[in-house]
Amino acid sequence: MVVTGGSRGIGRSVCKEFASKGANIVFIYLQNHYAAKETYTELKSFDVEVEQICSDISNYLETQNVFLKIINSYEHIDILVNNAGINIDKTLGKLSIDDWNQVINTNLTGCFNCSKAVLESMKKQNYGRIINISSIIGQTGNFGQTNYAASKAGIIGFTKSLALETAKYDITVNAICPGFVETDMLKTISSEIKEKILGKIPKGRFASPEDIAHVVYFLALPRSGYITGQVFNINGGLF
Repeated sequence: MVVTGGSRGIGRSVCKEFASKGANIVFIYLQNHYAAKETYTELKSFDVEVEQICSDISNYLETQNVFLKIINSYEHIDILVNNAGINIDKTLGKLSIDDWNQVINTNLTGCFNCSKAVLESMKKQNYGRIINISSIIGQTGNFGQTNYAASKAGIIGFTKSLALETAKYDITVNAICPGFVETDMLKTISSEIKEKILGKIPKGRFASPEDIAHVVYFLALPRSGYITGQVFNINGGLF
């Protein structure tokens, strides 16, 4: 399987969930080499094949080449988890075109680039699981996150459309919309705002990365093959 944004947070938890079940893992990351090394070491403790690749999934040609090498090495890719994502939060009046493009290109175009890269291989083997990590913000919007919300809403539309195109090949495509998760992204929010958010969550806590990873694993199972084009909300009842 391949997980983008796999060195930290939700991506790392997804890798660990699958490795603990015996899956071989290739995870892609962009900048944090220390976190990638930590993740690699953790995954190797499960006695599975692990490969870490530093690559920019927003770059189309680079992504196609990376996935071609993965397919040549492992012969096929059964599962793709499009998890890589960034945020640059500013109100629209202060948002530059570069701020907009960076977020859209990583979160949405990256999802396209990686899905495109595995599609023909999955069609040939008549099997595949593509799981895209969207966000509650793609459903509700959020102050200062027009770029992030647009990218995550776009992933939902992308998921539903690709699911229709791939169903006959036993390729399922589903999206997960996490609420607020205990990751580095949440740490950038002030304590005051976090308390306000927490007060609105019926479950009374933020999600753990493992909460998301468990659902990703379920959607990747062969027995989940009749579920496609769906959006799974994991937000503690917030939305």
